[in-house]
Amino acid sequence: MKLAILSQYYPPEVGAPQARLSAIAGMFVRRGHSVTVLTALPSYPAGKTYPGYGRFFKHERIDGVDVIRSFVYPTQRADLAHRLTSYFSFVSSSAIVGSAFLARPDFLLVESPPLFNGMSGIWLSRFKRTRLIFNVSDLWPESAVRLGLINSGSLAHRLSNSFEGLCYRQAWLVTAQSKSILADISHRFPAVPVFHLSNGVDTLKFRPDFSTPQARSMIATNGECVILYSGLHGLAQGLNQVLTVADMMRGDNGICFTLVGDGPEKQQLKAEAQTKLLRNVRFLDIRPAREVPALVAAADIALVILKTEIPGAVPSKLYEAMASARPVVIVATGEAAAIVKENDAGIVVSPGDTNGLVEAIQELRGNPDLRRTMGMNGRRAAERSFERTKIVTRFIEHLETALSTA
Repeated sequence: MKLAILSQYYPPEVGAPQARLSAIAGMFVRRGHSVTVLTALPSYPAGKTYPGYGRFFKHERIDGVDVIRSFVYPTQRADLAHRLTSYFSFVSSSAIVGSAFLARPDFLLVESPPLFNGMSGIWLSRFKRTRLIFNVSDLWPESAVRLGLINSGSLAHRLSNSFEGLCYRQAWLVTAQSKSILADISHRFPAVPVFHLSNGVDTLKFRPDFSTPQARSMIATNGECVILYSGLHGLAQGLNQVLTVADMMRGDNGICFTLVGDGPEKQQLKAEAQTKLLRNVRFLDIRPAREVPALVAAADIALVILKTEIPGAVPSKLYEAMASARPVVIVATGEAAAIVKENDAGIVVSPGDTNGLVEAIQELRGNPDLRRTMGMNGRRAAERSFERTKIVTRFIEHLETALSTA
């Protein structure tokens, strides 16, 4: 089987889609299939093209995967104009480069968001005469409306809705990262074939015994109870809630909030923490993917946080924390909150409820036995329901069956 993946984001960048898609590509290769990734020159999340990648094109091989890279306008700015410029620069360059250099695959998997990847994906699927798989990790444009990026009912919203429907109808298969995304698409487009390609975690890579003294020393200076957030500092996360809580808990010298990563909101967050003299907050630069499992395992509490209700969103860091047997404080609603509740893997707080977030941290901080119990509950759930190997194997078998019966 020949699989092509179209995504604006891919390693060596660090992030959720990068880790998930590279894991999928690697499993296809180990199964004996051929994988080509059509992606952008790496620039995420710093907004600067990585050294050694030039400006327009690069072809390389990573872990048995052919990687074709095309131009993208690199930016870290979060305003709509800069985001759209970045998105459409890759749409255009990937369509041109893909037309010229992408060998005809059996399947073309297009990652959304950005939703606009569907433009290049639809063109390439027709030009190469291949089956289009549209992989939905977040529901756009609905998520953009919830985050205040576009206004509900506006021309941009209506056009995006129409294009969303076109992508689904043009696809041979629509895959969804969460059950709620799957249900939403099936409800609105009942004729569209769907498949639940859940996010998950490599439970051999994220483990509770991977904590090291070196990792602990990076996230804590003394014997504090460390609340760790590791990931994107962006609009969707609402990390200003963490600074509000840190301010409310500034009298407790036994607690440290450690935020690891980068993104468009980081400099503003650092400036706010400095203005408020928050000595219980630490900011660390983004770390290589190989270092993240030890950092998560070294924490006392894992924080998974969203700014508001985002339909279908289940952050990948939730699965990583669970596999690492860390109790989770999750600031979210919907499916992500339900996973934590149903598996008794942590405490759920509603977005914006800073008093509730303080209470959750205090409860876990004061009860090590509860932290251990919830952590192990999460580990068992990760092994049982969210092991990435099992999830991707089912997907591979689905495509193998479709190819053999075609």
